[in-house]
Amino acid sequence: MKIDLHKIPIREVVAGYKDSAEEGVVAYGGKLDIRPKYQREFVYKEKQRNAVIETIKNSFPLNVMYWMIREDGGYEVLDGQQRTISIGQYFNGDFSLNDRFFHNLTKEEQDKILDYELMIYFCEGTDKERLDWFRIINIAGEKLTDQEIRNAVYTGTWLSDAKLKFSKTNCAAYLLANDGGQLVSGSSIRQEYLETALSWINDSKIEDYMAKHQHDKDADKLWDYFQDVVAWVRKTFPNYRKEMASVNWGELYNQFKDKKLNANKLEAEIAKLIQDEDVTKKSGIYPYVLTDQEKYLSIRAFNDKMKREAYERQKGICVKCGERFEIEEMEADHIKPWHEGGKTTAENCQILCKQDNRTKSGK
Repeated sequence: MKIDLHKIPIREVVAGYKDSAEEGVVAYGGKLDIRPKYQREFVYKEKQRNAVIETIKNSFPLNVMYWMIREDGGYEVLDGQQRTISIGQYFNGDFSLNDRFFHNLTKEEQDKILDYELMIYFCEGTDKERLDWFRIINIAGEKLTDQEIRNAVYTGTWLSDAKLKFSKTNCAAYLLANDGGQLVSGSSIRQEYLETALSWINDSKIEDYMAKHQHDKDADKLWDYFQDVVAWVRKTFPNYRKEMASVNWGELYNQFKDKKLNANKLEAEIAKLIQDEDVTKKSGIYPYVLTDQEKYLSIRAFNDKMKREAYERQKGICVKCGERFEIEEMEADHIKPWHEGGKTTAENCQILCKQDNRTKSGK
């Protein structure tokens, strides 16, 4: 299989664009068969189709396409049919974007689109090779992750260094976060370690951080921060548990890094909560012991049977306001609060009207 990369402006690709329904779709001066017999029909929804045009109008990079060279000198779209048809339909006036058709654009706006260069690989091979290649890139291939897409936009010296530290197999970030137990979930080579570090350092505003530092000479600031977070976690929670891989450590580090914490006291509380069957989200124990906010724990709810038993026992009367309600208008509540040792059992269940329960719990 021979593969060569070409940069072709949209004005050349859409030349002679024609959709003849059952007869197929052609372009590139009639030399490009956009929809060969083994290709799927146009399946993009409006949002996807519009995203292609928005990408081009903003001069953002569009994923590469593949054309197969035919024996007669023409071409077939091997991968990129949906994107190519989206472009052709917009050029052809089949749909508008933000209430403006292509012919409504200024000459400058039209030229910006028409001069946009598509990255296209020309592929040459047998029928079997091209069908096999099509299956690989359309079925077995993985979609880009959010961070991989960001990387395509914010290229530069900073990103190159960041990827070296966070995105390689057994990179420095991976080795550090797994030395003594995994602290970051996901795969470094799918950019998830880099995404996590960026989310930690800038309160989940990843694009803002990448835009600000895109032209920095290196990613040392991000790397130093990541090391500080990991060191703080190891010191504060020295007894490793697998649930730690799912914790947003950056959020906790940013909030508590300068506070004096007693690791032994925290460990005793964690060990107790790990064994509490009412705590259904064990990874939430770590933010809970620092913030004292039960929302992190997902305390086990009373089941329908417990709620019905309490409703019948109280004859449908809310113990707070004394009014009677239908069961659908009421919610189950702990008589003795969970944080005071109350369990999620039928004996510890009472029924309140929704208003009183939400006022009581501060919802």
